[in-house]
Amino acid sequence: MRRISVVGSSGSGKTTFARQLATKLHLPHVELDSLFWDADWTQVDNDTFRARVGDATAGDAWVADGNYARARDIVLARADTVVWLDLPLGTCLGRILKRTARRARTREELWSGNRESWRRHFTGNSLVWWLVTSYRRKRREYEARFFGPQREFPHLDVRRFGSAAEAQAWLDAL
Repeated sequence: MRRISVVGSSGSGKTTFARQLATKLHLPHVELDSLFWDADWTQVDNDTFRARVGDATAGDAWVADGNYARARDIVLARADTVVWLDLPLGTCLGRILKRTARRARTREELWSGNRESWRRHFTGNSLVWWLVTSYRRKRREYEARFFGPQREFPHLDVRRFGSAAEAQAWLDAL
């Protein structure tokens, strides 16, 4: 377990878990969101993003978090392990609302100087709307990708956790 991809729905705790896992294993942490977003919430173009992801995962050890389809082939082909945080929709939704409230209140800086706001989450690029409309589809896709008869990446050791407590217990046992 040296190249680990942490995936899951928005609000599942990917970044927090990946950061803890990277610290525990003494590996670099790669946050795909930080490679995707430039200043003023500008998405980088596909070629730039793929190049950034390629560079960040070129090493022999890392923990990457994120679900970007446009770089999935890079990350999962290089990974040896996937941690799928398959938490319930209600848990993910509650976490997004709580996290957004905290970040909007504290004006926490994210990537490239970006900051979250309540208005941003309920207009245009609403993470709440994205979660609600994509949750079930993403679960079906992950199920097929990691456990179906036509597994896309059969070399991967997939760890699927249905609760935060289950994921934490695994992490604590490492």
